[in-house]
Amino acid sequence: MKAELDRMQGEKAGKLGQGTNAYRLLAEDTLCRGVAIDSLAGRFLVSLRNAELPEEIEEWLRAREEDIFIKRLEKGEKHPPRPLRNPKLPLKFNICENGVRFMMDMESGYSQGIFIDQRDNRLELRRKCRRGMTVLNLFAYTGAFSVCAALGGATTTTLDLAASCLTRCKENMQMNDLDPVAHYFCRGDAMHWLRRFARQGRRFDCIVLDPPTFSRDSSTGTIWRAEHNYSELVALAVRCLSPGGTMLCTTNSRRLSPGAFHAVVTAGVGSAATLRSVPMPFDFSPEDYLKSIWVTI
Repeated sequence: MKAELDRMQGEKAGKLGQGTNAYRLLAEDTLCRGVAIDSLAGRFLVSLRNAELPEEIEEWLRAREEDIFIKRLEKGEKHPPRPLRNPKLPLKFNICENGVRFMMDMESGYSQGIFIDQRDNRLELRRKCRRGMTVLNLFAYTGAFSVCAALGGATTTTLDLAASCLTRCKENMQMNDLDPVAHYFCRGDAMHWLRRFARQGRRFDCIVLDPPTFSRDSSTGTIWRAEHNYSELVALAVRCLSPGGTMLCTTNSRRLSPGAFHAVVTAGVGSAATLRSVPMPFDFSPEDYLKSIWVTI
């Protein structure tokens, strides 16, 4: 197992190149069921799903100089990662992905600032964008998609329920020499804002739909579930797309199979659209827990 981890580390780091220092070293359920390891700019984040860290993997991790953090993925577990030993490095640090910098924070809560399984989708969005384009990023979290779209030349609108996430997005922009003043930020419910944009006749060249599998608006009590609400979300977003516009629909809901998610998106966009499914990045599990579909209207 230790030799296999050595091989994976060298192979994956080499394939990604110097512009990326955040990747999945050990995909879940490959060497050990319920265990995954991310390599994050000189740190290891170990995720455990109904499992304990095997002794051989722990020995391999402890033999390295990198800081090690453990994160539980069980239902209801919302604690930040805990260090396996006293960390030497700051708990807030930057990673690099295809030459783009993003802030990570091991003390920020259950999510550390970026979901690295969206790496390929962010790169494709950046390549699609050009000056003069408009991009709407819904459920934006810390705005990684907005940063990539802005680097491609687009003017972005970033929307999230949490004001702290919008602040983090602005910080990520500034780290990449982007001026947040040149972009738009909206706090609130995505469905509400889509209806409002549609009434105003506001249109976007590209819309990113990357909602959580479940969320609750503390101010209204509104509950969002991907398996129940995604089609309605897509249908509302289509009304805000410019003619010939593009939309990224993605979810990590394990309650939606790839086929079921394709049907959900199709129901939302109707017949006048082209759908293209894309796989997860090469360093992740062969199980397609993350489903991604690029839609062209």
